[in-house]
Amino acid sequence: MIAIIPPTRTTPPSSSPPSGARVALRSPTSRGLLDGAWWPHSRDLTVELPELVDVLDPLWGRITRVAVNPMLWPVVPRKVTVGQRVVKTGWFTPELDPHTLLLLSYGTRRFDLLVIPPETSAACADRLMVAACAPDGPRLSATDLVAAETARLRGAAVIDRPQISQTPQISQGSRENEGGATSTHVGPTVAGR
Repeated sequence: MIAIIPPTRTTPPSSSPPSGARVALRSPTSRGLLDGAWWPHSRDLTVELPELVDVLDPLWGRITRVAVNPMLWPVVPRKVTVGQRVVKTGWFTPELDPHTLLLLSYGTRRFDLLVIPPETSAACADRLMVAACAPDGPRLSATDLVAAETARLRGAAVIDRPQISQTPQISQGSRENEGGATSTHVGPTVAGR
């Protein structure tokens, strides 16, 4: 379930990036490491953060600061304009999970969102959003959730590929009457053929 929440400000119809923050939020009564998940359209914080903050301000109180790990963001600006105000942004490398967006609201309330990489497929993003918003809260960190989804995809890809047997296939490549022993070629065989 991906919630695409339209921004409160108007965007011109000719703008190229899709509008609306793709965000899913956990119920306020549930507990966990994450408060929800965010699937940005790009890795440009100056474009992506205003839409997200527009959605979160009425729900969580005025967002005043945002922190990211620069591993996923090529440029981390010091501030981002949101409407008529400025939200301060910063980064922490070892202290902040690369797949987490930390938000502070007025009154120093802290929220953590799983950041789903923009290039993620809709199906994977949906699973990650559901996992981040589980009622009892995810038991894994944001990076662990992304890694588990990646491993699940790799496992599915391995299952979809033909299985390769590890037993060698012996072929008679040369003739014994030419003075040599039978040559053997060892190679993989495809199971089921």
